[in-house]
Amino acid sequence: MNDANRRTLLKLARDTVRAAINNDKLPQAESAEPDLNANCGCFVTLKNNGRLRGCIGQFISDCSLIELVREMAKASATGDMRFFADPICIGELEKLDIEISVLSPLKLTENPLDLRLGIDGIYIKNGDACGCFLPQVATEAGWSKEEFLSYCCAHKAGLTADAWKQPETDVYLFTAEVFGQKFKKI
Repeated sequence: MNDANRRTLLKLARDTVRAAINNDKLPQAESAEPDLNANCGCFVTLKNNGRLRGCIGQFISDCSLIELVREMAKASATGDMRFFADPICIGELEKLDIEISVLSPLKLTENPLDLRLGIDGIYIKNGDACGCFLPQVATEAGWSKEEFLSYCCAHKAGLTADAWKQPETDVYLFTAEVFGQKFKKI
């Protein structure tokens, strides 16, 4: 994705978060750019001084990337249930950093330890239990491959820490094109 398309998505996400927090009409999500009209997954992450304030995404989409970024930016700002008791406020908007992760398709792996730290994200599923971590989480936390997989199982999927080793657990890998900026610098 080129820099102009990244800037378009970051501006759209910023404008969407601002509109969602202010209960205003959401901005238009339209573009003639092929990259922005692709059907792929994405996550939008919001942080204030390095502290997570919202992160929501989806792996597949039946709408364009530009539309999905708008949906995920709104959901990250107002729909992340981890922050219902402490929602983003208007005064916080200029302090927020935004990060967009545009995802590759999921690929089932036979050997979870084949993952590449800082390059591959993980999606772990066992029955109805599932959880994921974006690729940058392992690097930010300083985790080994085993820790990355174990934390996802235990803290995201609600499974035992070693569930990723069990044959009934599916581990998927994906990559992400990750870009972001502080709101006030866009």
